[in-house]
Amino acid sequence: MNFRAALGLMRSIAIYYNPVRVRQLRRHYAGIIRRGDLVIDVGAHVGSRSRAMRAAGARVVAVEPQEPFAGFLARSLPRDVTLIRKALGPAEAVASMAVSSLHPTVSSLSQGFTRDAADAPGFDHVRWDRRQQVQVTTLDQVIAQHGLPQFVKIDVEGFEEDVLAGLSQPVPMLSVEYLPAFRDRTLRVMARLAQLGDYRFNVVRGETGVFLWDDWRDAGQVGDWLATLPRDGGSGDLYARMVPAKS
Repeated sequence: MNFRAALGLMRSIAIYYNPVRVRQLRRHYAGIIRRGDLVIDVGAHVGSRSRAMRAAGARVVAVEPQEPFAGFLARSLPRDVTLIRKALGPAEAVASMAVSSLHPTVSSLSQGFTRDAADAPGFDHVRWDRRQQVQVTTLDQVIAQHGLPQFVKIDVEGFEEDVLAGLSQPVPMLSVEYLPAFRDRTLRVMARLAQLGDYRFNVVRGETGVFLWDDWRDAGQVGDWLATLPRDGGSGDLYARMVPAKS
C-alpha cells in the first residue's frame, strides 16, 4: 500500500467512525430494518453502514472492490458479515476503476462521472491519480447466491444506474446517493426503478439519519425538489420504497 492510499484509508476511518455519525447511522437503520432482514451494502467503503445495519439485527452482505478498503473489511468486519470483493454493474466483466487515493469515497467506475466531476462544485480538490482493475458481478447474481434482500444501499459515485441495470426484479427498499450537481443521474435512477416496480421516495440529507419528509413522494415531486437545490448543495441519500400491492 502506498503512502497516499494509506492516508486515504486513515482519513476515511476517522471520518466515518466518528462516534456521533456512528450513533446517527445506528438509530436510522434501526428504524427501517427489522431483525433478521437480509441487506446488501453496495459500496461498503470502510464498513460503517454495514456495521450499523448489523447492529440493527440485519444479515449483511457487504460489496466493496476498492483496495485498500476491501482488504481492511476482510480483516475487520465481523465474521457473520459476508464480504464480496467485487463491484456491481450491468454484467459480469472486468472494469477499470478511477481511484482517488486521498479522497477514495469518490473513486468510480463511471468515466462520465469523473469527467463531469472535474467541473462540478466541491470536486476541485479531487484528483483521480491511479486506476484499479476490478471484477464486476451483478445484483441479480448476488441475490441468486444470498437471497432477496429487504434493503439495498447503493453508494458508488455515479455508477448507480449501472448497478440497477444488473437488477431484474424489485426489492422492497433501496437507497442511492444523490448529488445536486448530478441531478440528471438521480432522475435516471428513479426512471430505472419505475421500470422495476411502483416506488415512492424520501430523502436523508447528509449524514443526519432523519427523513426529510413525513410522507413518501412520487418521482415527479422528488424531481421538482431536486430542481430547487443549488449545484453546490450538500449530498444525501434518496430512499425508494415499494408501494404495497393492493389485495
